[in-house]
Amino acid sequence: MHETSANALNAFDIAAILVVAAALLGWFNHHFIKLPHVIGLTVMGALAAMGLMIANAFFPAVTLDDQVAGLLSQMNFTDTLLQGMLSFLLFAGALHVDLDRLKNAWLPVLLLSTIGVMVSTILVGMATWGVGLALGLPITPIWYFVFGALISPTDPVSVLGVLREENVPLSLQSAVAGESLFNDGVGIVIFTILLGAAVTGADFSLSEGARLFAIEAGGGVLVGLVFGWIGYRALASMDEYTLEVLITLAIVMGGYALCSSLHISGPLAMAVAGLLIGNHGVTYAMSDVTRDYVVKFWELVDELLNSVLFLLIGLEMIALVPGVDDLILGLAAIPLTLAARAVAVTVSTKAIPATRLAEKGAGRVLWWGGLRGGISIALALSLPPGETRDLILAATFAAVLFSVLVQRATLGRLIDKLKADHAPAVEETPSSSVH
Repeated sequence: MHETSANALNAFDIAAILVVAAALLGWFNHHFIKLPHVIGLTVMGALAAMGLMIANAFFPAVTLDDQVAGLLSQMNFTDTLLQGMLSFLLFAGALHVDLDRLKNAWLPVLLLSTIGVMVSTILVGMATWGVGLALGLPITPIWYFVFGALISPTDPVSVLGVLREENVPLSLQSAVAGESLFNDGVGIVIFTILLGAAVTGADFSLSEGARLFAIEAGGGVLVGLVFGWIGYRALASMDEYTLEVLITLAIVMGGYALCSSLHISGPLAMAVAGLLIGNHGVTYAMSDVTRDYVVKFWELVDELLNSVLFLLIGLEMIALVPGVDDLILGLAAIPLTLAARAVAVTVSTKAIPATRLAEKGAGRVLWWGGLRGGISIALALSLPPGETRDLILAATFAAVLFSVLVQRATLGRLIDKLKADHAPAVEETPSSSVH
């Protein structure tokens, strides 16, 4: 029988603490606070973090905040999300995206997840650079664009969660879901390229950046296609639901591990593989029994990781003790990221006539539904320690908390208003089954 000290918890202990905490807080929220699930967990996680810091201020000997910070440090939130949770979340989300309807909106989805992310990165970078100059912040200009890259991708966890709760038109649902799945991979690639230039101090080269982007993004899509096709063939060769669920799990874990070793985009690979399995695999390679088990298994995985992720977002506030400059930059980041998102959506869906979505109000849903979440926070936490990291982390937390607590909480209301204003355009509702 082994002993595990409080300062050296193993992976199982950490997972147990997080799952138990998410379950307890989820139960409390369901019965008493009654906020939407992920909002409730984020709020209670943040309140718990602030409560621990206040308790430590009055009772220094307790040091509960240090213990929680130590727990989060041991877990390594960035690696846990980017190299673990994200692969499962993107695959689970892609399973529910109708590829036929996504094809109908392929051009706006492509532009939103590529050109839109790049436009947002540049605009946020330039705007926050201006705020930094006004405040006299000691930040090298390229770091503002690093912030633009990490805050531009929308969060598939939040976006897909809202879409499952609201009866939005299927074509718009596919466009929003498709963008949120693919722009994470694109955003992470851009972030990695800019961060490398910022850390090394090398001059940023557009040609070298484009080359690296093509390798990472293209390689990820290729691996996703290969693993999705192999998984499809394996699923079609049998009718044994337990083994078929295991095959889908192997696609995610094996495919993501291969992408990590090859230094290509795992998030893009899992989005592509999920689309293939969720469409061709579910339709042509699974019996009704297998389909039911596979879908419910990945819904459970999605809900579990979703709960833990948003609890972690709240708890990670314990790592941030903002100063005046942090607060000003954080408050400025909220309208700046919203404005950049509006420009990116307009450029991607309206500036080019062929990309316009049919649904009235689609632009407003895409704009206000561009939620930020754990991916942005994980990227910010991965930055090298120092004053620059603290400032970027403050701006990231402000934008993410506004997104989760305000945008997500009011997105359903916006959709309901659009339905009332354009009733004939929203009569089509999504099916409760996968396809």
